[in-house]
Amino acid sequence: MRKDVEGADHEKQGTVWSATAHIVAAVIGSGVLALAWSVAQFGWIVGPIVLLGFSCVTYYTSTLLANCYRYPDPVNGEVNHAYIDAVRSYLGPREVLLCGWAQYINLWGTLVGYTITAATSMIAVQRSNCFHRYGHGARCPTSGSTLMLVFGFIQVVLSQLPSLENITWLSVVAVATSFGYSFIGLGLCVAKWVSHGEVKGTLSGSSGASPDDRAWNALLALGNIAFAYTFADVLIEIQSTLKSPPAENKTMKTAAFYGIGLTTIFYLSLGCIGYAAFGNDAPGNILTGFGFYEPFWLVDVANICIIIHLAGAYQVYAQPIFARFEEQIASRWPEAKFIHRTYSFSVPFTRNGPLSFTLSKLVLRTIFILFTTLVAMLLPFFNAVLGLIGALGFWPLSVYFPVSMHISQAKIRTGAPKWLWLQGLSFVCLLISVGASIGSVADITKNLKNAVPFKLQY
Repeated sequence: MRKDVEGADHEKQGTVWSATAHIVAAVIGSGVLALAWSVAQFGWIVGPIVLLGFSCVTYYTSTLLANCYRYPDPVNGEVNHAYIDAVRSYLGPREVLLCGWAQYINLWGTLVGYTITAATSMIAVQRSNCFHRYGHGARCPTSGSTLMLVFGFIQVVLSQLPSLENITWLSVVAVATSFGYSFIGLGLCVAKWVSHGEVKGTLSGSSGASPDDRAWNALLALGNIAFAYTFADVLIEIQSTLKSPPAENKTMKTAAFYGIGLTTIFYLSLGCIGYAAFGNDAPGNILTGFGFYEPFWLVDVANICIIIHLAGAYQVYAQPIFARFEEQIASRWPEAKFIHRTYSFSVPFTRNGPLSFTLSKLVLRTIFILFTTLVAMLLPFFNAVLGLIGALGFWPLSVYFPVSMHISQAKIRTGAPKWLWLQGLSFVCLLISVGASIGSVADITKNLKNAVPFKLQY
C-alpha cells in the first residue's frame, strides 16, 4: 500500500532492481508482437535506428519525469504520488485537464487494443489446432466477434472483484505470461531463421508495396513502436515504491537506464531476428500471422499466455477509469441508493470474506466493458489500433509533459539553448505522433472499406 505521508517513506522497500523489474514488466507486453512487421516497413538500416531512437527519447524523458517526483526540489521536495499530481504541481490547471484526458483516452484505447489482441490469440489457438489436424490449407473458420464477447464477459466478472489491481498474484502471473510469449516468439523466430539459413529482408524495407502503401505503413509502424515503449504513465507510481536514501530520482534514473536498456536489447533481437526470418513478409502479429505452424502446441502455449496476460492487464488499466468515474458520480449524487447501497454475498473457497458491490458498480462497469467490446468489434485491426494508441499516448505523456515540467522546475528561460533543444525535441516527437496517428487512421479507413462488420481481420 502506498503511503501518503513523508514520515512513512522508511517503510518503502523498493530498490533499483525492483524498479528495473517493474519497468521491464510495464514496457514488455503485446506491443512486442508487431516489432518484426514494424522493422520490415523500414528495412535493415532505418528499422534498428528507429527502435534505438525511441529508446533514447524514452530514457531521456524518463529521467526528466523522475526529477518531478518531488516538488519543488527533486531531492527534498513534497512527494507527488501520481503522474497527474506532478503535472498539477509544476504546471497550470489547463495542463492538468489535458493530462487527464490524455491518460484516460490512452487507458481506454489500451482496453480496446487488448480486446482485439486477446480475441486474435483465441482465434490463433483454434486455427493452430485445426491446421495441425486437417492440414495447413484447411479453411478453419472462427468467429472473432464471439470470442471478443467471451473476453468481454470475463472482464465483466473480473470487474466486480475488489481492488483487483492490487492482488499480488495478478502481477506475478502478468509478468510471467508476458515474458513467456515474448521469449517463445523470439525462440520461434530464431528457429525459422536457422531453418532457411539466410538473412531475409532488404535495406529499404517492404519492397513489394506501392510507394503510397509504404509511406502509410511506415507511419503506422512508428505508432506500433511507440506503443511498445510507452510506460511514462506508470513511472511515478513505480518511483513511489522506492526507499530513500539514496534519493528516489537517482535510483529511478538508474533503473530506467537498466530497464529501457534491457528492453531495447530484447526489442532489437525480436524485431531484427523476426525480420531476418520472414523478410518483407513479416506478419503484423508474430504469433498469430501463422508464420509458424509447428510445433503447434508451442504456438498454442504462447497465445494462451497472451490471453491470460491480457485478461489480468485489462483490469489493471480499467480500474483507474472505474475509480475516477465512480468518485465523480458518488460526489454528485451523495444520497442515491443506486450508487451507495452495498450488497454482499459469500464466495466459496475464498478467505477474503463476503464480496460487496453496489448496483451502480455492477451496471455501469458492465455497460462500459460492453461498449469497449463493441468498439473493438467494429475496429478489429491489430496493427492499426495499436499504432493509434501508441501515437496518441507517446507525445503528450512521454514527451510534452515531462519536458514542460522540467522547464518549469529548472526555470529555463524562453529562448535559452536548452529551452530550444527541449522544445525542438518535443516538436519533432509531436510530428511523429501526428504522422503515426494519420497512418493509423488511414489504415483503419482503408480496412473498413473491405471489412465485414464485427468480423476480426486476421
